[in-house]
Formats: sequence, structure tokens, C-alpha cells
Amino acid sequence: MAIALAPAALERARRFLADSPDALGLRFGVTRTGCSGWGYVVDIAREEKPGDAISEQDGVRIYVDAQSQAIVDGTEIDFAQKGLNQEFVFRNPNAAAACGCGESFTTDPTK
Repeated sequence: MAIALAPAALERARRFLADSPDALGLRFGVTRTGCSGWGYVVDIAREEKPGDAISEQDGVRIYVDAQSQAIVDGTEIDFAQKGLNQEFVFRNPNAAAACGCGESFTTDPTK
């Protein structure tokens, strides 16, 4: 399981986690949503769940649930600021297409 944080995302994650002293790290995964099928979920990990894959980068732990692992493996997470908007940006080699609104993505079922 390989998840990478770009420098901007790593800095944002550190600030995010510093505000939650009970945080173990970030929880990253997917949920069924939108018109294409999958949407990303980023939250604070407060507990380790059975089946979690855990990676660590420069002191930030990333917890990925068992269902999400194959879908997000190899993803690079970045953080972008455009004017007043701020968002995590995902570069996922498993994403085959995204919906027009950008809310969700699909994967190649043959992989």
C-alpha cells in the first residue's frame, strides 16, 4: 500500500492533526457517491480499525480501510489553494475516468 503526500498536503495534514491531540493520523479512503461511483474521503483517524493498511510519511500516518486499499493504492495527495478555495487534490493511477462535476471517479474493472 503506497499513499504519498505532496509537500503542501503534508504541511496541511500536520496543521490539521495538530488541532486534534487524540488523532492517530489521517484516514483516507473512498465511498460510493456521485454519478461515476467513488468519491474520496479524508478525515482524522482516531482509531485503528481491523484491516487498515497504515503508511507513514515524515511522521504523518495514513490509515486506509480494507475496501479502499486497491482503489487508492499509489495515490498522491496534494493540497491546492486557488483564491479563497482550498482542497485536497488526488492523483490516483487507478482512476479511469471522472464525472463532469468532479465529485466522483470510476476505476477500470479489468485491473
